[in-house]
Amino acid sequence: MQHIIDRFISYVTIDTQSDSSSNTTPSTKKQWNLANKLVDELRAIGLTDVTIDDNAYIMATLPSNVDHQVPTIGFIAHFDTSPDFSGTNVKPQVIENYDGKDIILNKEKDIVLSSSYFDDLLQYIGQTIITTDGTTLLGADDKAGITEIVTAMEYLINNPDIKHGPIRIGFTPDEEIGRGAHKFDVEKFGAEWAYTMDGSQIGELEYENFNAAGAKITVSGKSVHPGYAKGKMVNALLIANYIISEFPKHEIPQETDGRDGFFHIHHINGEIEHATVELIIRDHDLKRFNERKQLVHDIVKRYNNEYDNCIELELKDQYFNMKEKVEPVFHIVETAKKAMEDIGIKPIIKPIRGGTDGSQLSYMGLPCPNIFAGGHNFHGKYEYVPVESMQKAVEVIVRICQLTANQ
Repeated sequence: MQHIIDRFISYVTIDTQSDSSSNTTPSTKKQWNLANKLVDELRAIGLTDVTIDDNAYIMATLPSNVDHQVPTIGFIAHFDTSPDFSGTNVKPQVIENYDGKDIILNKEKDIVLSSSYFDDLLQYIGQTIITTDGTTLLGADDKAGITEIVTAMEYLINNPDIKHGPIRIGFTPDEEIGRGAHKFDVEKFGAEWAYTMDGSQIGELEYENFNAAGAKITVSGKSVHPGYAKGKMVNALLIANYIISEFPKHEIPQETDGRDGFFHIHHINGEIEHATVELIIRDHDLKRFNERKQLVHDIVKRYNNEYDNCIELELKDQYFNMKEKVEPVFHIVETAKKAMEDIGIKPIIKPIRGGTDGSQLSYMGLPCPNIFAGGHNFHGKYEYVPVESMQKAVEVIVRICQLTANQ
Protein backbone atom coordinates (compact mmCIF):
# COMPACT_ATOMS: atom_id res chain seq x y z
CA MET A 1 0.00 0.00 0.00
CA GLN A 2 2.75 2.47 0.89
CA HIS A 3 4.26 2.14 -2.58
CA ILE A 4 1.06 3.29 -4.27
CA ILE A 5 0.60 6.10 -1.71
CA ASP A 6 4.13 7.38 -2.31
CA ARG A 7 3.74 7.24 -6.08
CA PHE A 8 0.39 9.06 -6.00
CA ILE A 9 1.68 11.79 -3.67
CA SER A 10 4.75 12.29 -5.84
CA TYR A 11 2.40 13.09 -8.74
CA VAL A 12 -0.20 15.26 -7.02
CA THR A 13 2.39 17.53 -5.40
CA ILE A 14 3.43 18.66 -8.90
CA ASP A 15 1.15 21.45 -10.13
CA THR A 16 -0.22 20.59 -13.59
CA GLN A 17 -3.26 22.83 -13.84
CA SER A 18 -4.33 23.45 -17.43
CA ASP A 19 -5.51 26.80 -18.85
CA SER A 20 -8.30 27.13 -21.41
CA SER A 21 -7.19 30.65 -22.37
CA SER A 22 -3.87 29.37 -23.68
CA ASN A 23 -3.34 28.39 -27.31
CA THR A 24 -0.33 26.14 -26.68
CA THR A 25 -0.18 22.38 -26.12
CA PRO A 26 0.21 21.67 -23.32
CA SER A 27 -1.67 24.76 -22.26
CA THR A 28 0.70 25.42 -19.32
CA LYS A 29 4.46 24.93 -19.14
CA LYS A 30 4.22 23.40 -15.69
CA GLN A 31 2.56 20.29 -17.13
CA TRP A 32 5.98 19.41 -18.56
CA ASN A 33 7.32 18.93 -15.03
CA LEU A 34 5.19 15.85 -14.42
CA ALA A 35 5.33 14.71 -18.04
CA ASN A 36 9.13 14.52 -17.98
CA LYS A 37 9.08 12.77 -14.60
CA LEU A 38 6.69 10.16 -15.98
CA VAL A 39 8.90 9.48 -18.98
CA ASP A 40 11.87 8.82 -16.67
CA GLU A 41 9.75 6.61 -14.44
CA LEU A 42 8.34 4.54 -17.30
CA ARG A 43 11.83 3.85 -18.56
CA ALA A 44 13.03 3.04 -15.04
CA ILE A 45 10.36 0.36 -14.48
CA GLY A 46 11.26 -1.32 -17.76
CA LEU A 47 8.73 -0.28 -20.39
CA THR A 48 9.90 -0.03 -24.00
CA ASP A 49 9.26 2.48 -26.81
CA VAL A 50 8.84 5.27 -24.26
CA THR A 51 8.23 8.50 -26.19
CA ILE A 52 7.12 12.04 -25.51
CA ASP A 53 6.28 14.33 -28.39
CA ASP A 54 6.48 18.11 -28.76
CA ASN A 55 3.00 18.47 -27.23
CA ALA A 56 3.81 16.32 -24.14
CA TYR A 57 1.84 13.24 -25.25
CA ILE A 58 3.49 10.20 -23.66
CA MET A 59 3.33 6.66 -25.01
CA ALA A 60 5.03 3.43 -23.95
CA THR A 61 4.83 -0.31 -24.53
CA LEU A 62 4.79 -3.46 -22.46
CA PRO A 63 5.61 -6.19 -24.99
CA SER A 64 3.61 -9.40 -25.13
CA ASN A 65 4.90 -12.40 -23.19
CA VAL A 66 2.81 -15.01 -25.02
CA ASP A 67 3.61 -16.76 -28.28
CA HIS A 68 0.16 -16.48 -29.87
CA GLN A 69 -1.61 -13.56 -31.52
CA VAL A 70 -3.22 -11.22 -28.98
CA PRO A 71 -4.91 -7.85 -29.63
CA THR A 72 -2.90 -4.81 -28.62
CA ILE A 73 -4.84 -2.95 -25.94
CA GLY A 74 -4.20 0.37 -24.23
CA PHE A 75 -4.68 2.24 -20.97
CA ILE A 76 -4.89 6.03 -20.96
CA ALA A 77 -4.97 8.79 -18.33
CA HIS A 78 -4.39 12.54 -18.23
CA PHE A 79 -1.88 14.40 -16.10
CA ASP A 80 -3.37 17.89 -16.09
CA THR A 81 -5.69 19.08 -13.32
CA SER A 82 -8.76 21.27 -13.53
CA PRO A 83 -8.52 25.07 -13.74
CA ASP A 84 -11.69 25.23 -11.61
CA PHE A 85 -9.73 25.21 -8.34
CA SER A 86 -6.14 25.77 -7.28
CA GLY A 87 -3.67 22.96 -7.90
CA THR A 88 -0.70 24.85 -6.46
CA ASN A 89 1.08 23.61 -3.35
CA VAL A 90 -1.08 20.51 -2.88
CA LYS A 91 -0.57 19.05 0.61
CA PRO A 92 -2.19 15.61 0.75
CA GLN A 93 -3.36 14.23 4.08
CA VAL A 94 -3.35 10.45 4.64
CA ILE A 95 -6.14 9.25 6.92
CA GLU A 96 -5.57 5.68 8.04
CA ASN A 97 -8.36 3.37 9.24
CA TYR A 98 -11.08 5.93 8.52
CA ASP A 99 -13.67 5.86 11.30
CA GLY A 100 -16.72 7.25 9.47
CA LYS A 101 -16.62 10.62 11.18
CA ASP A 102 -16.08 14.09 9.76
CA ILE A 103 -12.52 14.72 8.55
CA ILE A 104 -11.00 18.07 9.48
CA LEU A 105 -9.19 19.24 6.37
CA ASN A 106 -8.11 22.61 7.71
CA LYS A 107 -8.67 23.45 11.36
CA GLU A 108 -7.55 27.06 11.01
CA LYS A 109 -10.05 27.76 8.21
CA ASP A 110 -12.73 25.43 9.60
CA ILE A 111 -12.88 23.34 6.42
CA VAL A 112 -14.44 19.92 7.08
CA LEU A 113 -15.05 16.92 4.84
CA SER A 114 -18.38 15.87 6.32
CA SER A 115 -19.55 12.27 6.13
CA SER A 116 -23.15 13.41 6.57
CA TYR A 117 -22.94 15.71 3.54
CA PHE A 118 -20.59 13.53 1.45
CA ASP A 119 -22.11 10.21 2.48
CA ASP A 120 -20.06 8.22 -0.05
CA LEU A 121 -17.34 8.42 2.58
CA LEU A 122 -19.20 5.90 4.71
CA GLN A 123 -18.50 3.06 2.27
CA TYR A 124 -14.79 3.44 3.03
CA ILE A 125 -14.84 2.97 6.80
CA GLY A 126 -11.70 1.14 7.86
CA GLN A 127 -9.80 2.11 4.73
CA THR A 128 -6.97 4.57 4.09
CA ILE A 129 -8.18 7.83 2.54
CA ILE A 130 -6.08 10.59 0.99
CA THR A 131 -7.59 14.09 1.20
CA THR A 132 -6.59 17.68 0.55
CA ASP A 133 -5.67 20.19 3.25
CA GLY A 134 -8.73 22.24 2.30
CA THR A 135 -6.91 24.88 0.24
CA THR A 136 -6.45 23.08 -3.11
CA LEU A 137 -7.87 20.26 -5.14
CA LEU A 138 -6.15 16.90 -4.74
CA GLY A 139 -5.55 15.86 -8.34
CA ALA A 140 -6.88 12.31 -8.14
CA ASP A 141 -8.54 13.33 -11.40
CA ASP A 142 -6.54 11.91 -13.02
CA LYS A 143 -3.28 11.29 -11.22
CA ALA A 144 -4.95 8.33 -9.53
CA GLY A 145 -5.42 6.88 -13.00
CA ILE A 146 -1.77 7.47 -13.87
CA THR A 147 -0.68 5.90 -10.56
CA GLU A 148 -2.78 2.83 -11.28
CA ILE A 149 -1.53 2.35 -14.83
CA VAL A 150 2.15 2.75 -13.90
CA THR A 151 1.75 0.46 -10.90
CA ALA A 152 -0.05 -2.20 -12.96
CA MET A 153 2.67 -2.13 -15.62
CA GLU A 154 5.35 -2.41 -12.96
CA TYR A 155 3.52 -5.36 -11.41
CA LEU A 156 3.29 -7.18 -14.74
CA ILE A 157 6.97 -6.57 -15.42
CA ASN A 158 7.90 -7.94 -12.00
CA ASN A 159 5.58 -10.94 -12.39
CA PRO A 160 6.30 -12.40 -15.85
CA ASP A 161 4.29 -15.53 -15.01
CA ILE A 162 1.16 -13.41 -15.58
CA LYS A 163 0.46 -13.81 -19.29
CA HIS A 164 -0.57 -10.83 -21.38
CA GLY A 165 -0.47 -9.52 -24.92
CA PRO A 166 1.08 -6.24 -26.10
CA ILE A 167 -0.03 -3.30 -23.96
CA ARG A 168 0.24 0.38 -24.84
CA ILE A 169 -0.11 3.17 -22.33
CA GLY A 170 -0.73 6.84 -23.04
CA PHE A 171 -0.71 9.94 -20.86
CA THR A 172 -2.18 13.19 -22.16
CA PRO A 173 -2.20 16.89 -21.27
CA ASP A 174 -5.16 19.27 -21.23
CA GLU A 175 -8.05 16.83 -20.79
CA GLU A 176 -9.67 19.15 -18.27
CA ILE A 177 -10.07 21.86 -20.89
CA GLY A 178 -11.45 19.46 -23.49
CA ARG A 179 -8.29 19.09 -25.58
CA GLY A 180 -6.77 15.91 -24.20
CA ALA A 181 -7.34 13.87 -27.35
CA HIS A 182 -6.91 16.63 -29.90
CA LYS A 183 -3.30 15.78 -30.76
CA PHE A 184 -3.31 12.14 -29.70
CA ASP A 185 -1.80 10.03 -32.49
CA VAL A 186 -4.14 7.02 -32.63
CA GLU A 187 -2.20 5.39 -35.46
CA LYS A 188 1.08 5.67 -33.56
CA PHE A 189 -0.58 4.32 -30.41
CA GLY A 190 -1.48 1.22 -32.38
CA ALA A 191 -4.04 -0.36 -30.04
CA GLU A 192 -7.26 -2.08 -31.15
CA TRP A 193 -9.06 -0.61 -28.17
CA ALA A 194 -8.20 1.11 -24.90
CA TYR A 195 -9.57 2.12 -21.52
CA THR A 196 -9.33 5.49 -19.85
CA MET A 197 -8.70 5.14 -16.11
CA ASP A 198 -10.59 8.32 -15.32
CA GLY A 199 -13.82 7.38 -13.56
CA SER A 200 -14.82 8.08 -9.99
CA GLN A 201 -15.87 5.57 -7.34
CA ILE A 202 -14.83 1.96 -7.27
CA GLY A 203 -16.77 -0.20 -9.74
CA GLU A 204 -17.64 2.50 -12.27
CA LEU A 205 -17.60 1.30 -15.88
CA GLU A 206 -18.86 3.72 -18.47
CA TYR A 207 -19.31 3.61 -22.21
CA GLU A 208 -21.86 6.41 -22.61
CA ASN A 209 -21.22 10.12 -22.18
CA PHE A 210 -22.82 13.41 -23.04
CA ASN A 211 -22.98 14.93 -26.46
CA ALA A 212 -21.42 18.30 -25.76
CA ALA A 213 -21.26 21.80 -27.19
CA GLY A 214 -20.07 25.16 -25.95
CA ALA A 215 -21.59 28.53 -26.77
CA LYS A 216 -20.45 32.12 -26.38
CA ILE A 217 -23.05 34.87 -26.79
CA THR A 218 -21.66 38.36 -27.28
CA VAL A 219 -23.90 41.43 -26.97
CA SER A 220 -22.86 44.87 -28.25
CA GLY A 221 -24.58 47.79 -26.60
CA LYS A 222 -24.56 51.60 -26.71
CA SER A 223 -23.70 53.65 -23.65
CA VAL A 224 -25.51 56.96 -23.27
CA HIS A 225 -25.83 59.25 -20.25
CA PRO A 226 -28.73 57.69 -18.31
CA GLY A 227 -30.46 61.06 -18.00
CA TYR A 228 -30.69 61.33 -21.77
CA ALA A 229 -30.84 57.65 -22.69
CA LYS A 230 -34.45 57.28 -23.80
CA GLY A 231 -34.58 55.68 -27.22
CA LYS A 232 -30.78 55.67 -27.48
CA MET A 233 -29.15 53.45 -24.84
CA VAL A 234 -28.72 49.76 -25.58
CA ASN A 235 -27.75 48.03 -22.34
CA ALA A 236 -25.80 44.88 -23.22
CA LEU A 237 -26.00 43.63 -19.64
CA LEU A 238 -29.79 43.73 -19.64
CA ILE A 239 -30.03 41.97 -22.99
CA ALA A 240 -27.67 39.27 -21.74
CA ASN A 241 -29.92 38.86 -18.72
CA TYR A 242 -33.01 38.56 -20.92
CA ILE A 243 -31.29 35.86 -22.98
CA ILE A 244 -30.33 33.88 -19.87
CA SER A 245 -33.91 34.03 -18.62
CA GLU A 246 -35.07 32.25 -21.80
CA PHE A 247 -33.38 28.97 -20.93
CA PRO A 248 -35.49 26.27 -19.22
CA LYS A 249 -35.38 27.03 -15.51
CA HIS A 250 -34.98 23.47 -14.27
CA GLU A 251 -32.71 22.08 -16.99
CA ILE A 252 -29.54 22.95 -15.09
CA PRO A 253 -26.81 20.76 -13.58
CA GLN A 254 -28.04 21.02 -9.99
CA GLU A 255 -31.51 19.76 -10.90
CA THR A 256 -30.67 16.95 -13.32
CA ASP A 257 -29.12 13.51 -13.14
CA GLY A 258 -28.84 10.21 -15.01
CA ARG A 259 -29.34 10.81 -18.71
CA ASP A 260 -30.98 14.22 -18.23
CA GLY A 261 -29.43 16.97 -20.32
CA PHE A 262 -28.91 20.58 -19.30
CA PHE A 263 -27.79 24.10 -20.11
CA HIS A 264 -25.06 25.43 -17.83
CA ILE A 265 -24.25 29.15 -17.72
CA HIS A 266 -20.70 29.26 -16.39
CA HIS A 267 -19.42 32.76 -17.16
CA ILE A 268 -21.04 36.18 -17.42
CA ASN A 269 -18.98 39.32 -18.01
CA GLY A 270 -19.87 42.78 -19.16
CA GLU A 271 -20.79 46.41 -18.98
CA ILE A 272 -23.30 48.56 -20.83
CA GLU A 273 -21.51 48.44 -24.19
CA HIS A 274 -20.32 44.85 -24.13
CA ALA A 275 -21.45 41.66 -22.43
CA THR A 276 -20.67 37.99 -22.89
CA VAL A 277 -22.48 34.88 -21.72
CA GLU A 278 -20.72 31.52 -21.92
CA LEU A 279 -22.54 28.24 -21.49
CA ILE A 280 -22.22 24.55 -22.15
CA ILE A 281 -24.93 22.32 -23.64
CA ARG A 282 -25.16 18.66 -22.71
CA ASP A 283 -27.43 15.72 -23.55
CA HIS A 284 -26.94 11.97 -23.94
CA ASP A 285 -29.61 11.76 -26.65
CA LEU A 286 -28.43 13.15 -29.99
CA LYS A 287 -31.89 14.33 -31.07
CA ARG A 288 -32.42 16.27 -27.83
CA PHE A 289 -28.86 17.58 -28.05
CA ASN A 290 -29.55 19.04 -31.49
CA GLU A 291 -32.82 20.51 -30.22
CA ARG A 292 -30.94 22.22 -27.39
CA LYS A 293 -28.48 23.77 -29.83
CA GLN A 294 -31.35 24.93 -32.02
CA LEU A 295 -32.99 26.59 -29.01
CA VAL A 296 -29.84 28.68 -28.47
CA HIS A 297 -29.91 29.75 -32.12
CA ASP A 298 -33.62 30.60 -31.88
CA ILE A 299 -33.21 32.70 -28.73
CA VAL A 300 -30.34 34.70 -30.24
CA LYS A 301 -32.26 35.20 -33.49
CA ARG A 302 -35.32 36.48 -31.62
CA TYR A 303 -33.34 39.06 -29.64
CA ASN A 304 -31.36 40.08 -32.70
CA ASN A 305 -34.66 40.89 -34.41
CA GLU A 306 -35.70 42.95 -31.41
CA TYR A 307 -32.38 44.73 -30.84
CA ASP A 308 -31.12 45.40 -34.38
CA ASN A 309 -28.68 42.50 -34.75
CA CYS A 310 -26.45 43.43 -31.82
CA ILE A 311 -25.77 39.82 -30.77
CA GLU A 312 -23.22 37.33 -32.04
CA LEU A 313 -23.29 33.61 -31.34
CA GLU A 314 -20.35 31.20 -31.44
CA LEU A 315 -21.54 27.62 -30.95
CA LYS A 316 -19.19 24.67 -31.36
CA ASP A 317 -19.56 20.95 -30.84
CA GLN A 318 -17.04 19.63 -28.31
CA TYR A 319 -17.52 15.86 -28.28
CA PHE A 320 -20.15 13.18 -28.86
CA ASN A 321 -21.56 10.16 -27.05
CA MET A 322 -19.06 7.33 -27.46
CA LYS A 323 -21.82 4.73 -27.09
CA GLU A 324 -22.25 4.73 -30.87
CA LYS A 325 -18.61 3.69 -31.36
CA VAL A 326 -18.33 1.27 -28.43
CA GLU A 327 -21.50 -0.78 -28.88
CA PRO A 328 -20.29 -2.42 -32.15
CA VAL A 329 -17.30 -3.80 -30.18
CA PHE A 330 -19.14 -4.37 -26.93
CA HIS A 331 -16.86 -7.25 -25.95
CA ILE A 332 -14.40 -4.63 -24.70
CA VAL A 333 -16.96 -3.52 -22.10
CA GLU A 334 -17.74 -7.14 -21.24
CA THR A 335 -14.03 -7.81 -20.70
CA ALA A 336 -13.74 -4.94 -18.21
CA LYS A 337 -16.95 -6.06 -16.50
CA LYS A 338 -15.66 -9.62 -16.11
CA ALA A 339 -12.30 -8.33 -14.82
CA MET A 340 -14.10 -6.45 -12.04
CA GLU A 341 -16.30 -9.40 -11.16
CA ASP A 342 -13.29 -11.75 -11.10
CA ILE A 343 -11.67 -9.69 -8.34
CA GLY A 344 -14.84 -9.20 -6.32
CA ILE A 345 -16.00 -5.78 -7.53
CA LYS A 346 -19.62 -5.19 -8.47
CA PRO A 347 -19.57 -3.19 -11.74
CA ILE A 348 -21.51 0.07 -11.73
CA ILE A 349 -22.41 0.60 -15.38
CA LYS A 350 -23.82 4.06 -15.92
CA PRO A 351 -23.54 7.01 -18.30
CA ILE A 352 -20.86 9.62 -17.66
CA ARG A 353 -22.30 13.01 -16.77
CA GLY A 354 -19.37 14.72 -18.34
CA GLY A 355 -16.71 14.05 -20.91
CA THR A 356 -13.55 12.02 -21.13
CA ASP A 357 -10.69 11.63 -23.56
CA GLY A 358 -12.29 8.29 -24.36
CA SER A 359 -15.25 9.89 -26.09
CA GLN A 360 -13.06 11.80 -28.53
CA LEU A 361 -10.68 8.87 -28.99
CA SER A 362 -13.61 6.59 -29.81
CA TYR A 363 -14.55 8.89 -32.68
CA MET A 364 -10.90 8.96 -33.78
CA GLY A 365 -10.93 5.19 -34.26
CA LEU A 366 -9.89 3.99 -30.80
CA PRO A 367 -12.92 2.61 -28.89
CA CYS A 368 -12.29 3.60 -25.33
CA PRO A 369 -14.63 2.89 -22.37
CA ASN A 370 -13.94 4.49 -19.01
CA ILE A 371 -12.99 2.65 -15.80
CA PHE A 372 -12.98 3.94 -12.22
CA ALA A 373 -9.86 5.57 -10.82
CA GLY A 374 -11.34 5.74 -7.31
CA GLY A 375 -11.57 9.45 -6.51
CA HIS A 376 -14.52 11.50 -5.31
CA ASN A 377 -15.52 15.18 -5.33
CA PHE A 378 -13.23 16.13 -8.19
CA HIS A 379 -12.19 19.71 -8.98
CA GLY A 380 -12.42 21.09 -5.46
CA LYS A 381 -11.12 21.14 -1.89
CA TYR A 382 -13.29 18.19 -0.81
CA GLU A 383 -11.64 15.80 -3.25
CA TYR A 384 -10.43 12.50 -1.82
CA VAL A 385 -9.42 9.01 -2.88
CA PRO A 386 -9.39 5.72 -0.95
CA VAL A 387 -6.07 3.92 -1.43
CA GLU A 388 -7.83 0.56 -1.53
CA SER A 389 -9.81 1.75 -4.57
CA MET A 390 -6.57 2.56 -6.36
CA GLN A 391 -5.25 -0.88 -5.47
CA LYS A 392 -8.38 -2.49 -6.90
CA ALA A 393 -8.03 -0.44 -10.09
CA VAL A 394 -4.51 -1.85 -10.48
CA GLU A 395 -5.96 -5.36 -10.13
CA VAL A 396 -8.60 -4.59 -12.76
CA ILE A 397 -5.95 -3.47 -15.25
CA VAL A 398 -3.90 -6.59 -14.64
CA ARG A 399 -6.96 -8.82 -14.98
CA ILE A 400 -8.04 -7.16 -18.25
CA CYS A 401 -4.58 -7.88 -19.63
CA GLN A 402 -4.87 -11.53 -18.57
CA LEU A 403 -8.36 -11.95 -20.02
CA THR A 404 -7.36 -10.41 -23.33
CA ALA A 405 -4.43 -12.82 -23.61
CA ASN A 406 -6.74 -15.77 -22.97
CA GLN A 407 -9.43 -14.87 -25.48
